[in-house]
Amino acid sequence: MTSRPCWAEISARSLENNYRFLKSLAADNAELLAVVKSDAYGHSLRLCAPVAVRAGAQWLGVTSVEEGLTVRRLCPTARILVMSGCFPGQGAALVEQSLTAVVWEPWHLDELETADQARGVPIPVHLEIDTGMSRAGVSPDDLTAMATRISASSSLRLEGLHTHLFAADETDGCATAEQLARLDEALCRIAAAGLQPEWLSVGASAALLNGDAVKIGALAQSRGMKALLRPGLALYGIAPEFVPDEPAAVSAARSSLEPVLSWKTRVVGVRSIPAGAVVGYNGTFVASEPMRLALLPVGYADGLDRRLGNRFSLLVRGERAPLVGRISMDLAVLDVTGIEGVTAGDEVVILGTQAGETISAEEHAAATGTIPWEVFTRIGARVQRIEV
Repeated sequence: MTSRPCWAEISARSLENNYRFLKSLAADNAELLAVVKSDAYGHSLRLCAPVAVRAGAQWLGVTSVEEGLTVRRLCPTARILVMSGCFPGQGAALVEQSLTAVVWEPWHLDELETADQARGVPIPVHLEIDTGMSRAGVSPDDLTAMATRISASSSLRLEGLHTHLFAADETDGCATAEQLARLDEALCRIAAAGLQPEWLSVGASAALLNGDAVKIGALAQSRGMKALLRPGLALYGIAPEFVPDEPAAVSAARSSLEPVLSWKTRVVGVRSIPAGAVVGYNGTFVASEPMRLALLPVGYADGLDRRLGNRFSLLVRGERAPLVGRISMDLAVLDVTGIEGVTAGDEVVILGTQAGETISAEEHAAATGTIPWEVFTRIGARVQRIEV
């Protein structure tokens, strides 16, 4: 049986090219952790995790133990970092499947030490340090106590230190400089506790693209560690927006990234309506003249934001056709009055390129007041992902 015509095409080649390009921006002593969390930013964990490994990624980053177990089945030899930690009762599965947890709470350590009782083999952990984001991570005041817990007598091994830069997309770099200074102080405390982690896990896409990766690599090297950078959005071909202006290096890098996902559907019917006819729920669009409308089998349940109705266009036959009326749960309508020959079966591009014209994730985000990350991750699970 054929599927409902609403699908996303995932370019394996583009994903591989992006990984290799980003790797070229990292310091010599650095590795990249390919972030495939949240179903690979909506691109499909099933498709993208093996492609990242094929491109050279030794580390993959996931949100949860559940995602980690899925990746383990797909990528048996990859190192898998569970970046949002584990929850009570998950330690045994994490240890059994050789996942590596980011930890910052004492109960994280309790959970893993309990799971280790039957193994007797040290469990690697990455300790998250709060360097100013006030989200996850051990505070500087509690760092020494946590480091003492992960000592030679513990069944845990401090393999890495982990922090999150919350303003790497701000071009003045002030917040990042302050965070890296706090991180350096934390590294001193870790060394004073007699611990020597292997990895310094800092920096996502923005840090790689704006040159902060070099500073992170130098900081890691000064402490006898290797840098582990964590690209996410850029891996999928989109550079974060920098404020208040974009550094030249970022602009150059942006042009080298290749979008990985294209989202498409097909026209399922075309009708003519007279002037005065209303379109969609509550009549938010009224035809001012005779029109031709194309019906699409895609709606807000697929991730096509309801706010795009009457304010956004999609591509059909290489031209932009406005969305008219409210977007329904499962259907949307295009005005194709000015586009010759549109008929049932024609391909419609929601996100991507057709005949040299492109609709980007950034355009979707600007139209709905959000960010490209959300545009990708809200594409519904019922939209089939196909590797191309």
